[in-house]
Amino acid sequence: MKQADKIAKQKYLSLLEQIKASGAANAYETKEQQKERIARAKKDYNYMVEYYFPHYATSACADFHINAGNYVKKHKTGKVFFQWGRGLAKSVHANVILPFWLWLNDEAHYFVLVGNSYDKAKALLSDLQAEFEANPRIINDFGEQKLQGSWEDGNFRTKGGFVAKALGMGQSVRGLRVQAQRPDLCVCDDLEDKSLVKNPKRQHEIAQWIERDLIPTMDGPIRRFIQANNRYAPVMIQTILQEKHPKWKVLEVNAYDPVSYAPRWAAKYPETYFKELEAEIGTLAAMAEYNNEPHVEGKVFTDEQIQWAKLPRIDSFEAIVAHWDVAYAGSSTSDFNAVKVWGLKDRNFYLIDCFVKRSKMRDAVQWMAQFKESLIGSVFVNFRYESQFWNDELKRTISEVEQETKLEIGLVAVDTPRTRKVDRIISLQPYYQNNRIYYNEKLKSHNDTLEGIAQLKGIEPGYNGNDDSPDADQGAISYLSTYIYDSSKSKPMIGKVGRRNLW
Repeated sequence: MKQADKIAKQKYLSLLEQIKASGAANAYETKEQQKERIARAKKDYNYMVEYYFPHYATSACADFHINAGNYVKKHKTGKVFFQWGRGLAKSVHANVILPFWLWLNDEAHYFVLVGNSYDKAKALLSDLQAEFEANPRIINDFGEQKLQGSWEDGNFRTKGGFVAKALGMGQSVRGLRVQAQRPDLCVCDDLEDKSLVKNPKRQHEIAQWIERDLIPTMDGPIRRFIQANNRYAPVMIQTILQEKHPKWKVLEVNAYDPVSYAPRWAAKYPETYFKELEAEIGTLAAMAEYNNEPHVEGKVFTDEQIQWAKLPRIDSFEAIVAHWDVAYAGSSTSDFNAVKVWGLKDRNFYLIDCFVKRSKMRDAVQWMAQFKESLIGSVFVNFRYESQFWNDELKRTISEVEQETKLEIGLVAVDTPRTRKVDRIISLQPYYQNNRIYYNEKLKSHNDTLEGIAQLKGIEPGYNGNDDSPDADQGAISYLSTYIYDSSKSKPMIGKVGRRNLW
């Protein structure tokens, strides 16, 4: 036996022991009580999980688990994407709990589980196989399920006639039939890996294989398809399918609120978990893995154009401007409050500092007040925002922060250019191409800076992502460029700087 097979066998035996010890059946339960309990489990997804899978239900099901189970059960021919962030148990529900619940309701008879490779699919399928073999509560209610002679790794049948088969993506699906029974439930789990997301041709081939081979192998009144994957890359097999089939259901769930950091699965994760996680791995990585917001590879603005440099002395800049792109809501789906502080020196532009967050306006104004307060001496910064955002709420917020900090920020409203926003932002491209834009090297690990760069790289004709940070960049750099070409304009006073260690 190969070493890998020995390890897999030992893992499976350990899993059996864990399942056997998970929860015994009630020996004193009457047949009527058992019948009533089974009837409830068929209807109540949460109850079913807690009773039959206590070893998984160490944290109570979240509402999105229950909603997904009910949706899939209701739609016999549904095509569904479990686009849940990392750590939200999408594989456990898609590969184990949901197939069992459908089987319990006589809604699943032949289950095909597709993995990135056949070996991975076998490993995934073994979790469900172990439940049928060793779960004491399943055995108590439905009898022994292990069928001798039909209990292979990656291909098993229960005594009740349920069939389950593992399949590697792209494998031939011809012959997927046991007597008259053809597959009626297909699940694709974690198909993408780092090499595949870099191979668009292969991605489209697998998407076509799902459309033309896998799904058509199902034949009958029940033809359920589920794909479980978080969206950690801009283009994935699931996004290709979603674009081609807009009526297929996308159940997207993010692991946490990026503003409050409140976990979506509150029963499992403590309130500070994702805030600490962001600090560990960085905002962009956390948002890609846990919140379905992938890192963007730019087409107009590319990684190669982002230059990092040590900032010149703050008192040597010819002009400094802080441009604020205002957002009101401060929710997980709202625009970003973006304050970008840029300086001009020797015809080059330097990002000095920035604030880029989905936040309340107050947070952005407080940040500007703190930034100005840090500029001990006579360094002058032009604080600007677009006049279209002026209203009583904005006025009140600025006034309150200035009173609290006993500091006048000096925000000035400026008119918004009438040109299209995308055209304005792309007008920055010549500056990047000519190596005239530099980012403060001390901000390389700064989450707000990295978020701003990610937004910049997402800018292209027809984009639909966030653009608040590059819009603020354009406003600031456009203003600073007037100091280059208007020789009659006198330079503002840029006095000595105090303690700020960003430069």
